[in-house]
Amino acid sequence: MIVFLDEALMSFRSCFSRKNAFNWFVIAIMGFIVRGDKLGITSIIRELNLDPKFYVTFLHFFRSSAWNMETLTKQWIKLVTESVDIQKVDGLNILIADGVKQSKEGRKMPGVKKLHQESENSGKPDYIFGHMFGVVGILVGNQSKLFCIALSASVQDGVSKIREFADPTVLSVSHVVQVITQAGKIVTQIGPSLILLDRYFLSVPALKKAMEFVDEWGNPLLQIVTKAKKSAVAYAMPPAYSGRGPHPKKGHSIKLKDLFKTEKSSFLTAKVFLYGQLQEVSYYSVDLLWGLKHYQKLRFVLVSYNDVNSILVSTSLKLCPLKIIELYSHRFKIEVGFKELKQTIGAFAYHFWSKSMPKLNKYVKDINESALEAITDNCARDNLVKTLKATEGYVLMSMFAMGLLQIISLKFSKELNSTSFRWLRIKTNEIVSEATVAYFFRKNIYRVIDVKLFRS
Repeated sequence: MIVFLDEALMSFRSCFSRKNAFNWFVIAIMGFIVRGDKLGITSIIRELNLDPKFYVTFLHFFRSSAWNMETLTKQWIKLVTESVDIQKVDGLNILIADGVKQSKEGRKMPGVKKLHQESENSGKPDYIFGHMFGVVGILVGNQSKLFCIALSASVQDGVSKIREFADPTVLSVSHVVQVITQAGKIVTQIGPSLILLDRYFLSVPALKKAMEFVDEWGNPLLQIVTKAKKSAVAYAMPPAYSGRGPHPKKGHSIKLKDLFKTEKSSFLTAKVFLYGQLQEVSYYSVDLLWGLKHYQKLRFVLVSYNDVNSILVSTSLKLCPLKIIELYSHRFKIEVGFKELKQTIGAFAYHFWSKSMPKLNKYVKDINESALEAITDNCARDNLVKTLKATEGYVLMSMFAMGLLQIISLKFSKELNSTSFRWLRIKTNEIVSEATVAYFFRKNIYRVIDVKLFRS
């Protein structure tokens, strides 16, 4: 186990132009894993018993030019795909993506803006000030346990002007398109994949962007499985050309929710694995055109389960309807991953700010964008770019730490007899949780390292 962790961390050495930067990277990863509290950099300094004088140096590491996000992400993707079994369907890797919003009150933190959040949890406010991250993960594991390991993450709202400071050729696009672009970079490295998305992502720009990622023979590299709103409208296939006027692009419009009544007799009943159990569902599958002025042929699967009606959508017309239903039941794994990132790792416990950032005015809409445009000093612009890099780097490395815990859980659970070092009210599964692995390292990391050094 400790040998794997050592080899995994050493595989990142080539991503750093300076050895000291790599050493701080290792300290950061191990600090995320073993720290007991989630109070940012200071908790790592305390947990690893580092000299407090290195606090400023540690902060500087996240802004350092000795590493970049793209190189680290590529190496992480390579490590994950080589270390664990990737879940596949019809030869396609299964990716999962979503956005996560983190409350931040810092008035000089780049990217902080007013965000609206929709949730069934009444404890969440409708509006917060904070960062919105787009995260893409990959489904790994076996029948006993599935994890969604995060592969890439970036701040995707309120930072378009700062990204222009770093690269003037960067175009400002929506959060939806940015997530698809993230997934596209991943599939160019790992091959044909399928991505599970929330219904928020079903849009014409997302479909168009996904179509841009093809292999050398023109075959699509990225397929989408998502959910449609109940108010969604699709179109029948266009009628035969009559010989007069332009060729028709679509047929008559169809309100998808009406099909639950009009096609009720055509629904089929089958049993599929949902959330780890064999469940009975009723479904009806139909291929229709969707998207105003886009009219892409999609597969719609209308599902009735526990008196709840849902409409699933797939860009792949080859996927079996039952596979689409089962696949979408795994989308919640990324939500579980977000919870573990917050509770086990403390991935969002950061506070990177810059004096060069105009003070956030919470009462004026879009004041930050106009204030950023007024910044002409190159040094100030560079400071903002580095601060944004530090924020994204902190979260990305936290995800590396979480991913390593998940990989160790899948590969070495037999070596982690949790009953010997951690009491659990509910008996654990064959595969232990990330929190259990983190607890093991927290209690034993120094003893394990001492034994390893003594034996060597």
